[in-house]
Amino acid sequence: MAEEAVKKIVDETEATPSSRRSSSRSSRRSTARKPKKDQTLQGLILLVLVIAFGIYLATISATIGIFWLTGIAFGFILRRTNFCFTASMRDPIMTGSTSLTRAVLIALAITSIGFVAVQYGASIKGLPVPGMGFVVPISFATVAGAFLFGIGMVLAGGCASGTLMRIGEGFGMQMLSIVFFVIGSFWAARDMGWWTLNFISNGPRLHLPEIFGWTGAITVQLVFIAVLYILADRWENRNQEL
Repeated sequence: MAEEAVKKIVDETEATPSSRRSSSRSSRRSTARKPKKDQTLQGLILLVLVIAFGIYLATISATIGIFWLTGIAFGFILRRTNFCFTASMRDPIMTGSTSLTRAVLIALAITSIGFVAVQYGASIKGLPVPGMGFVVPISFATVAGAFLFGIGMVLAGGCASGTLMRIGEGFGMQMLSIVFFVIGSFWAARDMGWWTLNFISNGPRLHLPEIFGWTGAITVQLVFIAVLYILADRWENRNQEL
């Protein structure tokens, strides 16, 4: 204890005048920070305009009006919670934090239950199971696309939803990212036939309820998500201890 106290005193006495000046400058900057402006009125006006435009869209098509209000609500939630799929995959490696990773896993668990309920309800009624058009074969294209998209979203600082949210906040880099996002999407659509013919169509098509049944499928899904959640929690605790 005595050695630690002496070391602390020596460190304080050996601090240079410049470091003391920079410390005092930073403290002055923090105390002189301008208070935030009250933007309640602007927010209420914007809310009224959003609702009014949604009502106008609903007169054209109820579906478009619902899409508009749902998109606004989803964007507001993303912004206020700072929810980001990119950060959920990046932070465990970059910072050791897995809070967003665990949040994404919880969201996946909830949506999994919802999707199974909707699909099972249609199945027992003899109706076409919704969403089957999105059950595509797993192939090399899946791995290559995930790898390239992962690199791109880390460099761009966001995936599709995160990029749109940052554009709403006025970030210039994301405005540039969305341009190349659109260009890449058009390019991918142009070459989709070639990828389908040479890679995608050759892979197996997996739908868990067809393999394990409806109860087994949701059980396997939730157990897998739970294992990932436990591993993510232990990863963060391990990094905090180091």
